[in-house]
Amino acid sequence: MEAPQTIEAAGTTVEDAIARGLEALNVTRGEVDIIVLTTEPGRTARVRLTRTARKSQPATAAPTINAQPVSTADSAIAQEVLRNLLAKMKFKTQIVEREPADLNGYDEQDEPTVVLDIRGDDLSPLIGRRGETLDGLQYLTRLLVAKELEHYLHIVLDVEGYKAHRAQTLTQLAQRMAERVASTHKPAALEPMPANERRLVHIALRDNPQVRTESVGVGENRKVTIIPKSYKR
Repeated sequence: MEAPQTIEAAGTTVEDAIARGLEALNVTRGEVDIIVLTTEPGRTARVRLTRTARKSQPATAAPTINAQPVSTADSAIAQEVLRNLLAKMKFKTQIVEREPADLNGYDEQDEPTVVLDIRGDDLSPLIGRRGETLDGLQYLTRLLVAKELEHYLHIVLDVEGYKAHRAQTLTQLAQRMAERVASTHKPAALEPMPANERRLVHIALRDNPQVRTESVGVGENRKVTIIPKSYKR
């Protein structure tokens, strides 16, 4: 049993701060207690995460989402808000609600979650560089839905299964690179990624007996480096 570990993390939003904290601890949302310290508009969001004891998992085990039900009415309002936003952006799309588990751990939460997958033709502009446009649309949708419902609803937007595929690809990439690092005994760095994607890599390799992971760099250039456990600088 591991001793609890507490850290504070900051981000542009509460969710960004939580994602950074989860990455730093190499844990999933279900393995920490979270206290929001600062949420005032215009200020950096700060959270405190305390790691709780977890059972060891096989290195190949994929992150799982603890799905909880969302009311049909809330989901319908979320879809309508998103549909109106997309129409104003001149996109012709269909919106399909999916199960949180379909995300393959990309945006893991313990709270009720509604996952809306946007489908249509030529939707790559909705994703943007490193998913930045999609993240912006997701943030705006959450704000508008919260105003409509008068309570927060955790909404995850995807485009043609981009996030689900990305999570699977990152997990497979992490495992392949770990094998290469273990074979060559030399560290290897992955491409720069946002905090939630780096967390997926950390989780995929946290029980690997041959390698460890570290995040290095600043801002958009922050990336995961996979290092042999026997490596000496």
